[in-house]
Amino acid sequence: MRNFNIYNASMIPRPEPMRQIEASFRVHPATALLGPRQCGKTTLARFIAEQETMATLFDLENPVDVRRLSAPYQVLKALEGLVIIDEVQRKPELFELLRVLIDRPDRKARFLLLGSASPQLVKGVSESLAGRIGFVDLAGFLLEEIGGQSRDRLFVRGGFPRSFLAESNLDSMQWRENFIRTFLERDIPQLGISIAAETLRRFWTMVAHFHGQIWNAAEFARSLGTAENTARRYLDILSGAYMVRVLPSWFENLKKRQVKAPKIYVRDSGLLHNLLQIPGMAELQGHPKIGASWEGFALEHIIQTIGTRDAYFWATHAGAELDLMVTVGGRRYGFEFKYADAPGRTRSMHIAIQDLGLAHLWVVYPGDQIYDLDTQITVIPLEEVIQGKLGLV
Repeated sequence: MRNFNIYNASMIPRPEPMRQIEASFRVHPATALLGPRQCGKTTLARFIAEQETMATLFDLENPVDVRRLSAPYQVLKALEGLVIIDEVQRKPELFELLRVLIDRPDRKARFLLLGSASPQLVKGVSESLAGRIGFVDLAGFLLEEIGGQSRDRLFVRGGFPRSFLAESNLDSMQWRENFIRTFLERDIPQLGISIAAETLRRFWTMVAHFHGQIWNAAEFARSLGTAENTARRYLDILSGAYMVRVLPSWFENLKKRQVKAPKIYVRDSGLLHNLLQIPGMAELQGHPKIGASWEGFALEHIIQTIGTRDAYFWATHAGAELDLMVTVGGRRYGFEFKYADAPGRTRSMHIAIQDLGLAHLWVVYPGDQIYDLDTQITVIPLEEVIQGKLGLV
């Protein structure tokens, strides 16, 4: 059994992921905590372990722990309490074994599986542990965890803990550059994916330049000199590793030509700024991508705060659009994201409300005042959204 007394008491609390993990364990004997590398999964798991009477950790990137699991059935069947397996996707053969252990009538252990959200991990868990496992997604730090006073710092540096907590923007940017290089040169090959690191980095940089825009496979393929299916495969890889968000479009029978391709975003604003070579807030303020960057930053917070998977954007070929639509309690709500001092209403907003039947539309901006533009349109600071002022959660 590991000694868990290495927990840092100054760790930024992450109550919502902990609540989700506890809720999952009330229903399932196993929980998968999924998220990108270095987003804080291991730190959170160790903190949870400290609250347990009995807990055992296996880190499958540690050669010692790999040797400890050389006879996994004999080792795991004897354990009680909380069993944490970090980077579990490195030993996919464990999934079938875990199914056997979980189904034992005398089972005395719960399993917390940490993974980097690779498609292989999700596929293996879904096939082997169907009905036995719950899923919790973990992103980087959010505003509710670090406080609204640090919003600009979070916006510029992104939510990866070591990037956000770095002593300077220069140190933070250097950490992110090393993260990108390690992800491309080590993490991707470990998933069994054979793509040249420079090729995937070029594709990722193209995604950054198209951040907040509609996916066009043909344009990406032409730029890369590849087939459209290859470009789509690259997108699926980055999406499966939680580096890119593919936001699907919403379309229905409205007698209007609607956009059906998804939008693409670099999920972490800090990585986006590195790929665009934007070192700090001063440079970001004068960059033409600041509006798109704010859109992606705020969109990630809204989706994480509401906790829904029913998230879409909507657009027509005539020019009407809505940045984000979610369904909560059977009602549709819309969001627009504006990096402006005092956003106003637009014709597009009213078209979206009418055509989609929105119960309300919020315009999320970086200011500090809430005000109404209409009975169904409200301008609201991002911090107020995080504090639950929408009344949806």
